[in-house]
Amino acid sequence: MRSLLIKFVEASSSKKGRWVTLIVWVFLVGALSSLFPNVQKVTNNGAANLPDHKMSVQAEKVIKKQFPNETGTPLLLAWYRDEGLDNKDYELIANLYDQLDKHPLSSQNFIPPLGKVPPQALTSSASEDGTSLVTPIFMKKDATTDELKADLKVLKKQLAKLDSPSIYNKKLNENGLHVRFTGPVGISTDASALFGQADKTLLIATILLVLILLILLYRSPILAIVPIIGVGFAYGATSPILGFLAEKGIIVVDSQAVSIMTVLLFGAGTDYCLFLVSKYRECLLEEANKYKALQLAIRHSGGAILVSAITVVLSLCTLLLAQFGSYHRFAVPFSLAILIMGIAALTLLPALLSIFGRVSFYPFIPRTEKMIRELETKKGKKIRRSKAHSRLSGNLGKWVTRKPWTVILLSVVILGILASFAPRIQYTQNLLESFPKDMTSREGFDLMNQHFSPGELAPVRVIVDTEGKNVELKDRLAKLSVVDTISNPTKGKINEEYLSYDVNLKINPYDTEAVKVIPIIKKQVSQSLKEAGVTPEKHYWIGGETSSLYDTQATTARDMKVIVPVVIVIIAALLLMYLRSIVAMVYLILTVLFSYVSALGAGWLLIHYGIGIPAIQGLIPLYAFVFLVALGEDYNIFMISSIWKNRRSQSHRQAIAKGVSETSSVITSAGLILAGTFAVLATLPIQVLLQFGIITAIGVLLDTFVVRPLLVPAITTVLGRYAFWPGKLWRKTEEDTYETNE
Repeated sequence: MRSLLIKFVEASSSKKGRWVTLIVWVFLVGALSSLFPNVQKVTNNGAANLPDHKMSVQAEKVIKKQFPNETGTPLLLAWYRDEGLDNKDYELIANLYDQLDKHPLSSQNFIPPLGKVPPQALTSSASEDGTSLVTPIFMKKDATTDELKADLKVLKKQLAKLDSPSIYNKKLNENGLHVRFTGPVGISTDASALFGQADKTLLIATILLVLILLILLYRSPILAIVPIIGVGFAYGATSPILGFLAEKGIIVVDSQAVSIMTVLLFGAGTDYCLFLVSKYRECLLEEANKYKALQLAIRHSGGAILVSAITVVLSLCTLLLAQFGSYHRFAVPFSLAILIMGIAALTLLPALLSIFGRVSFYPFIPRTEKMIRELETKKGKKIRRSKAHSRLSGNLGKWVTRKPWTVILLSVVILGILASFAPRIQYTQNLLESFPKDMTSREGFDLMNQHFSPGELAPVRVIVDTEGKNVELKDRLAKLSVVDTISNPTKGKINEEYLSYDVNLKINPYDTEAVKVIPIIKKQVSQSLKEAGVTPEKHYWIGGETSSLYDTQATTARDMKVIVPVVIVIIAALLLMYLRSIVAMVYLILTVLFSYVSALGAGWLLIHYGIGIPAIQGLIPLYAFVFLVALGEDYNIFMISSIWKNRRSQSHRQAIAKGVSETSSVITSAGLILAGTFAVLATLPIQVLLQFGIITAIGVLLDTFVVRPLLVPAITTVLGRYAFWPGKLWRKTEEDTYETNE
């Protein structure tokens, strides 16, 4: 199978095959782009994240059936004046609602009759300090994001006519009246705009960063462009395929997935390209024929690239096992992107290298010694020789094999100190906190939080099916120390035995402490039903934002428990198949896991103590795990495969030293580029992407500079021939093996 693949790759880069390969890719990308929509045009940022069996989701279904709200989706207008709202402000609000009554917005469904009441009547709804007021506009539930955005533009123009354009844009600490659009409509439109801007910024920044790093590292403008061309073609094929799948409803793709997919494609894709390019350069120093040199490079690195790509694809596919929607939606875009990139790295890239040949490395063209001498004779002057590997790489390989225990101790101390901070990490499920503080909808939300009872922002909805029995619930819940107020029960529209209570908490309903209250409320409701003679199962539901956050926490914890072992098993199986060594498989996985925990700890140090963010998004650990473990094994496979190949003809320590020397430069280059692309996420104003970018970039750097060049080869040195157990290399006689002690 492997020989057939290598022959196919060699054929695609042959003298005739290279042009056929290029034409096929051009035709394929052109056809896909013309037939199917770009994935960014079919993103859905409103898809559900929780599975149907979760109580908060079931509660919403019961509410829609028994307690329907036909008013629509609320757009909340948060009005604020630092010195207190005055009569002119109330008149302005009344005038706005009078205009909306006479000239409704296109998606407007219902508004309260605030334009028909005396402006002074609004004072009763203002905050206790008189500085704030919240008024709703209910929009049609089926209105699209674009329709809502258009309506908000119209609304801003109306406000500008009534006051001034600055009423919506000026900072809250400035004098005068302020208004902020918040609530479900305000938050969703702001989020859509934010991700829309992020996609363009991210793509441009990623391409520029990769281009600059390639030029700095390889000092060749052509070589910098070749990997970008390969990644560009892969992106050009991936985007319309995902667009087709999303358009047909086969998958759901959100803007966050597209953003991270772009980074993954350029980062990991460039890495695969560099694995082949570095070996090609090395072979060109020994082989005059560029086609033969390319074939040698493919035979040496093709298998590692293939296994690396398969490892990442299968690891990302495990996200299909997730119940949480955001995790699940990442699986297909990410795995498909890496699959297509892997194919491009083994077909299109060799074809491009075959076309450009030695010119790819201009102005530092690699030549054989014979070619250099001929050129020196022709020019009549000495020409600088290119070295396959740097002196630093060679010295590093020698140091690791001569002092393995020193290297292991040093690496473990560094990683251990960083890992010790991981248990201290604080997590939050509140996605609103991931948006910029100056985003208008978040400012509006913060105004409501600061000037009204926190619980009023998002009451906990308790629904019970009493079966006609007297359930003493209101007084029982009111006695809880965290409960501020509780409404009188509302009877169901279809079945009056259903009762609904709005429970306002004394604390912010989005805080972690509020999430801990949900089990307490569940226990009290269950006990009340039991005392009334009603079986609790399927007779009560807890809804609202706090309940959703509780279910989110439980669902993501479940996904972590399921996916982490599956990823480890998949990677273990692939390593075992490729290396035929149980021992190597074990320590390679352990080092990657150690690196992952260290990355979390280091990320927390920077995010919490450096940037001042109080908590990390609860989604980050699993995201980071899948990426860091899968991509970390990429570097493991590339380096360890070099050691395994060298061991067939060299002693144990010589094979390791040469393996480190051969791969450290390319792994360093690849690691810097991959870390850099993920670090681009940290420049975005969305905290969940910032946090993910920081942790993943740190993890890649730890893999690049500590685990791969130091810890793994040092462990391999110490284990001696047992590192290959029970494979063929283990059975080599001990006469060929150096002593493992220092």
